[in-house]
Amino acid sequence: MHNNNKELTLSAPLSGPVLTLAKVPDPVFASGTMGDGIAIDPLNDTLHAPCAGVVVHIARTGHALTLRADNGAELLLHLGLDTVELQGQGFSVLVKEGDRVSNSQPLLRYDLDQVAQQCKSLVSLLILTNSQDFQVRPITLKSVKVGEPLLHIIRRQTSGGESAEDFIGEELTGHVRIAHRGGLHARPAALIRQTAQGFKSKSWLHYAGKSATCDSLIGLMGLAIGEQAEVHVSCQGPDAEAALQALLAALSTALAEDSHAAAPAMPAARVRAAEAGVLHGVCAAPGLVSGPLFRLSAISLPQDPGDHDPQQQLQALETALNQVRSDIDHTLNQAKKQRNSDEEAIFSAHLALLEDPALLEAAGQFMASGMAATHAWSQAIESQCEVLRQTGSTLLAERANDLIDLKQRVLRALLGDAWHYEVPAGAIVAAHELTPSDLLQLSQQGVGGLCMAEGGATSHVAILARGKGLPCMVALGSTLLDQPQGQSVVLDADGGRLELTPGPERLAEVHQIQLQQQQRRAEQQAQAHSSALTRDGLHIEVAANVASATEAAEALANGADGVGLLRTEFLFVDRHTAPDEQEQRLAYQAVLDAMGDKSVIIRTIDVGGDKQLDYLPLPVEANPVLGLRGIRLAQVRPELLDQQLRALLQVSPLSRCRILLPMVTEVDELLHIRRRLDALCSELRVKQRPQLGVMIEVPAAALLAEQLAEHADFLSIGTNDLSQYTLAMDRDHAGLAARVDALHPALLRLIAQTCAGAAVHDCWVGVCGALASDPLATALLIGLGVRELSVSPVQVAEIKDRVRHLDASECRRISQDLLTLSSASAVRHACHQHWPLG
Repeated sequence: MHNNNKELTLSAPLSGPVLTLAKVPDPVFASGTMGDGIAIDPLNDTLHAPCAGVVVHIARTGHALTLRADNGAELLLHLGLDTVELQGQGFSVLVKEGDRVSNSQPLLRYDLDQVAQQCKSLVSLLILTNSQDFQVRPITLKSVKVGEPLLHIIRRQTSGGESAEDFIGEELTGHVRIAHRGGLHARPAALIRQTAQGFKSKSWLHYAGKSATCDSLIGLMGLAIGEQAEVHVSCQGPDAEAALQALLAALSTALAEDSHAAAPAMPAARVRAAEAGVLHGVCAAPGLVSGPLFRLSAISLPQDPGDHDPQQQLQALETALNQVRSDIDHTLNQAKKQRNSDEEAIFSAHLALLEDPALLEAAGQFMASGMAATHAWSQAIESQCEVLRQTGSTLLAERANDLIDLKQRVLRALLGDAWHYEVPAGAIVAAHELTPSDLLQLSQQGVGGLCMAEGGATSHVAILARGKGLPCMVALGSTLLDQPQGQSVVLDADGGRLELTPGPERLAEVHQIQLQQQQRRAEQQAQAHSSALTRDGLHIEVAANVASATEAAEALANGADGVGLLRTEFLFVDRHTAPDEQEQRLAYQAVLDAMGDKSVIIRTIDVGGDKQLDYLPLPVEANPVLGLRGIRLAQVRPELLDQQLRALLQVSPLSRCRILLPMVTEVDELLHIRRRLDALCSELRVKQRPQLGVMIEVPAAALLAEQLAEHADFLSIGTNDLSQYTLAMDRDHAGLAARVDALHPALLRLIAQTCAGAAVHDCWVGVCGALASDPLATALLIGLGVRELSVSPVQVAEIKDRVRHLDASECRRISQDLLTLSSASAVRHACHQHWPLG
């Protein structure tokens, strides 16, 4: 390793493919806000030192650390994205702050599978946080192994220090509460530093008796400031007042992706001011709701005489454990079907804890001494929790919360009818801390909102509450539990407030807002099963996008005119072998049965490229979205598509089944599949031919729509992929995602051309991409010639209502004008003008 005061060669801290920062799916890292550097998508489970140096900071959640090299370069090593939210789960730090480390010394070990399943991305970063003093030159952008040369760091020429006038003037101070989820970890600290660097004045942050200059990322992170902590800011210099206001705003405004879990941005004075009758907390799931406060207490057990038959008690506990196991299995299966990875991860962990031999052995010993199964189970859990809490580990404390959840579940099963919550519908439930199973049950009982004295905005319960659309606040403090049962409160989760004594006017205002939303939904729902006819009598079919028979049943209940897109990938992913013909046939038949007499459009398998299957090894591709996808995969593995087509041809009635081909780019592909379908019909002696459609998701298909329509029964536009292929922007790219707008005029022209080409052959056109679910786009799509909109099941009623308020001829006239506009934002503005929402 070449190392002098000016130049330093850094070795790879991880093994894996190397990426430039621009390719990191996080705007703060990708923009260079934190400094120059490089990223690695790791394939190993240990982070090593890229050079010799001193460990100057370790993140309290163990996912990142900073090393100061001998030449003064400060290197932030950050494992994965949004890993601060794991609260240390899966990480094991091997060094301490202040340790001297050698090049390639192991610094941090992590559970590759666990972290990969729970974080946004495993892409890890090596960032030079004092880039103003050094220049970074990558040595390689290919895959590396630990210890191989990765970067050159060269000291920049300095241009003199700060002038004396920078520190002239009165020192201005302010207080503020930190709104960033997970506290002031690396990403928010980088934004604070960037804000401070925009001013001439010098700024400091003060917390818990320690101070750090806002210029230093390491200093800011070293303060270990947690979420909702109150900090002191001071600024001195020519523009101190402007700097102070900017920093207070930046500290009290969460990062955009964290805003649902953040405290509101408020001026410093208001943050400090205590409001009478208001408890402040952290938003875990957004919403505004009012209702009676209902305090939820843990199950309390009666006195135990302690002379029970151990064998009977063991039998009772085993029965209860089996019941809970079965319940969790059911929850897990539902989560898998609905591709709800958050719920799946939480309850998989619960299932593992339920099998913990130490827990079962402890309960068995208590029962052997004559204790009741309820008390034995309760005591076994409590003993284990006490041990975990005393470790002081955040990771183990989270495990203790999961154990408490299991305690409650098993006690409920043991007590049977002797226990249940009687929670009034619409109540605001208050508890010390709710468990995931509590939340699922309360959600089914129709509660209005949730608030907890403890808990965090990234807890399992918070994740589930957001998924259920239940307003939820955490960290309100123990005062919450002293409030009288039944009093009317307002839960303003967006504002981080629980209003304990709202006056009649405030209650009326909240009630009015809720009423208007409910009334509108109810009116739309009441008409959901009626046809969607425009004011001048044009019928628009509003179907639903689904991925299972359960979702299809939900779609039918919500008034869907059919299934506009059944994604069959749900049958093929998360398994080690492909589903056989019989399994596929039953799954497709179940969806058809769930839809009554409505038609179902079933898309053939669309995997490959970025969507890999364990049992279908495909070459690694530099540009997976431009590689083996959709129908192209069928050309490489024709037996997969043949098996799927056979299964589809055996559903009944075949007249309600329509087959849709993804990623078609030329007419020959369609003709080839049509011939294959005819051959399989003959082989299976099927006389009826199902309708065959083509997805328009690449520009080539849109430009060839007329030729494709000659041989297809219908065309369905996938606006998500069509957007990224037309605009040459990856829709998963953090820095570009906001610009991948399907209302771009170029995209609208392709939709218009598709509809015009299809009309030549009297072939109908639908839209199954996200644009169909956007009420702002409904009029425009109808005006361009679209006759079917396939939306998410919950939006069927809303889109149908939107259609009924439109005049199709007017839509056609205005839509032609909008094709001449210059940008997506101009189109959106015009849509708001011509067809306002609300």
